[in-house]
Amino acid sequence: MDGEGEFRSFIKVWITVLASLTYSYFISKNIPKGFIRLLSILPIISIFLYLPLHLSTIHLIGPTGFFISWLANFKLLLFSFDRGPLSSSSSSLRLFIIVACLPVKIFKKPNPSDAKIKQDLSTLCSPSAEPKPKSILYYAIEALFLALLLRVYEYKQHLDPNFILFLYCFHMYFTLEILLAMGAALARFLLGLDLEPQFDDPYLSTSLQDFWGRRWNLMVTSILRSTVYEPIRPFSTRILGRTWGLLLALLATFAVSGLMHELIFFYLSRVRPTWEVMWFFALHGTCLAVEISVKNKVLSTTGRWRLHPLVSGPLTLGFVGVTGSWLFFPCVWTVWHGR
Repeated sequence: MDGEGEFRSFIKVWITVLASLTYSYFISKNIPKGFIRLLSILPIISIFLYLPLHLSTIHLIGPTGFFISWLANFKLLLFSFDRGPLSSSSSSLRLFIIVACLPVKIFKKPNPSDAKIKQDLSTLCSPSAEPKPKSILYYAIEALFLALLLRVYEYKQHLDPNFILFLYCFHMYFTLEILLAMGAALARFLLGLDLEPQFDDPYLSTSLQDFWGRRWNLMVTSILRSTVYEPIRPFSTRILGRTWGLLLALLATFAVSGLMHELIFFYLSRVRPTWEVMWFFALHGTCLAVEISVKNKVLSTTGRWRLHPLVSGPLTLGFVGVTGSWLFFPCVWTVWHGR
């Protein structure tokens, strides 16, 4: 498809998104929460899953699939039961649409009454101290490094494929952080409200729990916690007990994350999934469950748990990097070189 045709398709996709969210706002506001409201929104969820297939450019498919097919759909599922960010944004159509289709979360001061819940959900909660917003200079430096990476790729035929996969780690992080920051900046301009940051220096992580629950892509962490972890946790706890119930909810959350990543890669590559990305998240969910179990065991016997950050930090990042190069980034390679 030529550039002009792709641009027209992009405009049509987002006009459909705006019309669909307007429908969701006006129709569902007059329908009681629960199964009936869910039935009224299911057609919109189906449309949002289909829309990225109308695009052919990677840099348009990726954000559209992530913002609409994943985040917006999960927010609409929560809204069906009067939960999530859309329920608290339903006072204004403009606010509803912006919160639905952009990867943002309005900052709210913590409620002391939620302390017990946050303690129970410590595997997937936000950091105890709110991450500080990054400066424009920070993102400018990231953009410069990203431009340098794109320049390096021009000589990839002379470089070791493993080194290219290593560079993809930085490429993905820089791209995601800049993309999400741009979405947050647009929402901040339109709303005039404080928004929670999407990342909190994941390169400073000292454990898998710290990386996935408190530092990496906090918008996704929040939406997965609300749509998967919190509904499953009470049910699994009643059947399996507190410890195993927590671990089952955790594994289910990573499984859903893996499935959604597979969907995004399908949008980008249009080839049958190989399920390597799913295995990546299954592995990390399992290892995180083991990490939490070991921590709890050590805490119950010794009353303390701590590895020095100079030890735990490199171990954590090394594990993420090695498993990513093994299972995650080969799919990125396929997308990058196959389109």
